[in-house]
Amino acid sequence: MNKAFVKESDNDDDDEAVALAQAIPAGAKNYITPAGYKAIKDELLQLIDVDRPEVVRIVHWAASNGDRSENGDYIYGKRRLREIDRRIRFLTKRMDSAFIVDPSVHHGNDQVYFGATVAYVNRAGEEHTVTIVGIDELDPLRGRISWVSPVARALTKAREGDVITLQTPNGSEELEIVSVDYPEPITD
Repeated sequence: MNKAFVKESDNDDDDEAVALAQAIPAGAKNYITPAGYKAIKDELLQLIDVDRPEVVRIVHWAASNGDRSENGDYIYGKRRLREIDRRIRFLTKRMDSAFIVDPSVHHGNDQVYFGATVAYVNRAGEEHTVTIVGIDELDPLRGRISWVSPVARALTKAREGDVITLQTPNGSEELEIVSVDYPEPITD
């Protein structure tokens, strides 16, 4: 297939740069837990050491088969290589900008900071438990919320037993903090 008929964006890196800039507030650091940093590093090493060499091997094999214009293995392999390289660049930038914060330094503290696992009750009596993590670690389905989220910002610096006000699109909501936990420090 002629490259003129294939629409591919050359500014994918720009899209990632915009996403990066939007996720981290201006002038703020890219906070991340040691576990989150390790997960990014592990993904990066998997891409560099395993995934990329395998795709390169497939593309090399497909290229040796002759006509590349209608060779699906070659075309999709090259596309996959671009995706892997884009992800490698993105993860590298994230690791370079990461500021690792160990939440275990606050173990035993009842005040909410980065890395805290907070249980709170809303006005309806529903209890929720969230862990405040970096933007690269968020997983709302598992209760892991970003430190830049409205809930995390409302909870930050509050203490066990405090009642805080969370501004939502439907108005304000009061939340009572039931417990604040941090992981135990790892001793060698």
